Amino acid sequence: MPGGRLTQQERRRIAAGLADGLSYAEIGRRLERPTSTISREVTRNGGPGGYRSRSAHEATVRRARRGAAAPSRADDRSPGGVAQETIIDLAVRSGMPRMMARVHVDLLLSEDGRRTAAELVGRLKVSPASVSVAVNALVEHGYVRRERDPQRRRDVYVVDDQAWYHSVAISARQTRESARAAMAAAEVLGPDSPVGERLLRAGTFLERVVDDMRESADRWRTLLM
Repeated sequence: MPGGRLTQQERRRIAAGLADGLSYAEIGRRLERPTSTISREVTRNGGPGGYRSRSAHEATVRRARRGAAAPSRADDRSPGGVAQETIIDLAVRSGMPRMMARVHVDLLLSEDGRRTAAELVGRLKVSPASVSVAVNALVEHGYVRRERDPQRRRDVYVVDDQAWYHSVAISARQTRESARAAMAAAEVLGPDSPVGERLLRAGTFLERVVDDMRESADRWRTLLM
């Protein structure tokens, strides 16, 4: 399977595939590329209706030149840097630790959704320990997966479209565990007691929400393929 950055010829084939109404998955199969690579390429360069192979290739070259000497967060006031900080701030406000959010967003905005620990340390200008804690948490929550590079004997951290599905599944499982714990406590305390009744209502509510989450995630998972 081809690796590395997309070539200009591949981008022309992506544009042709979009014009023919092909799905990201089908375009990826024809190019022997992951679906996530195609969807990320199109999303970053105008979307399905505005993707142009030449402008996409030129934009990628410009980003690569800027990325060769990535500025620190404080110094990067370009539109891309401001947008990246906005996404990080939104993630932090939703409850994600800032370092975890910075690593996640840097992976999301990378060309192929892959970084080594050393690359993350260099780009974010933080300690290896900080990156290690952040990526371990991201893996645990299903946002990122860890792959092993057997040639260089190092870990590679990967984010792809399916990560969104897996993170929802993990969140649903954890919420279901909380629901069952509440309902079990209600049984011990007595479902007719004030506390037992309150816990039973909470557990039932959480179980219904989890059922809806899983059903919705399964129904719409094809959008990520």
